[in-house]
Amino acid sequence: MEENTNKTYTPKQKPAQGAPASGDDKANRKKNAPRKKKVCVFCQEKASIDYKDTAKLRKFITEKGKIVPRRMSGTCSMHQRALAVEIKKARNIALLPFKAD
Repeated sequence: MEENTNKTYTPKQKPAQGAPASGDDKANRKKNAPRKKKVCVFCQEKASIDYKDTAKLRKFITEKGKIVPRRMSGTCSMHQRALAVEIKKARNIALLPFKAD
């Protein structure tokens, strides 16, 4: 077996010192700085999730109408599953959109 040695690895160009890369949060954060722990909003407030409360549900869907995942929203797994069910109920009775235009 012969290996193809013609291709070389070239890493991405780093931005100049003092100029953060556009849209790159890592350049703005200190190296190895601990991230802030996300806490479940529903566990903190001890609030129930209701399909009729569209203002609260809209915080957990994207502009395109997709449900925001746990790692982004910070909700616990129990409340994320309940949230998904309530969003789907609200979509079925036309309180929330299935897809943005």
